[in-house]
Amino acid sequence: MSPHLATDFAPHLAAGFSSGLPADFAPEFSAAATVVAAALGAYLLLVEPWLGRRMYASLARRRASEPRALVRYFTLTVTLWWAFAALTVTALLLSPGVTAADLGVALPGDPLFFFPVVLLFAVIAVASGRSFRELAKEGRHIPGRAAIEAMLPRTGTERRLAMAAAVTDGICAELLYRGLLIAFGVGALGLDLYLAAALSLAVYALAGWYQGGTGVLVLALFGTLLTGLYLATGSLLLPIAVHAMISVRDLLIPAPELPRAQGGTA
Repeated sequence: MSPHLATDFAPHLAAGFSSGLPADFAPEFSAAATVVAAALGAYLLLVEPWLGRRMYASLARRRASEPRALVRYFTLTVTLWWAFAALTVTALLLSPGVTAADLGVALPGDPLFFFPVVLLFAVIAVASGRSFRELAKEGRHIPGRAAIEAMLPRTGTERRLAMAAAVTDGICAELLYRGLLIAFGVGALGLDLYLAAALSLAVYALAGWYQGGTGVLVLALFGTLLTGLYLATGSLLLPIAVHAMISVRDLLIPAPELPRAQGGTA
């Protein structure tokens, strides 16, 4: 970030300390920022579900025959997410009437709530991850593994990229789906806060279409939790932490061995 952009961004960050979205929450998007935010919202609603399904299907077809297919998939995914995050920051900088706190870039006001919830989900992620590994060792069914099997890493490089993709997903998805879309729905579209949150949740759920109807339902339930945490704290920090921990756990589920005919072990 250049010194000029850093200077412009400082007053936005200065306002970024809150303990919940206020009742009079109404970010004022400039015309230019409205165009940027509307374009991102349209992409997330109309393109992301289709593109995500297409990309995953392509990965699943190439996974066994192309050794670097997953590396390319994760690299492209991480690049796209950070590009969208940069556009979100651009929309913020283009709007003097929008603060960082309006997009959830704020510290939660109640650490007595924040830290126990983070600890709870850390325990859940570690315990369930360990359970998944035990099930894999025993050759038993792992819930949900089949839906994301093509994304599960098998090499050290793939595991490192999987963790990077999981953390990126936690940060950038929350910034866009929770931070930007809710603020845009209230500030630019004039929606009630909870209606804007419900619509952002619906858009987020559609991103699970690459896993079919079950994926949409799973993301709807998970997104409901994350949206509730955001509305309760006014900060994306807790949803990001929970999202990232669960994503890391999911992407580190032991992958099934490939059959010999596909280049794996017997």
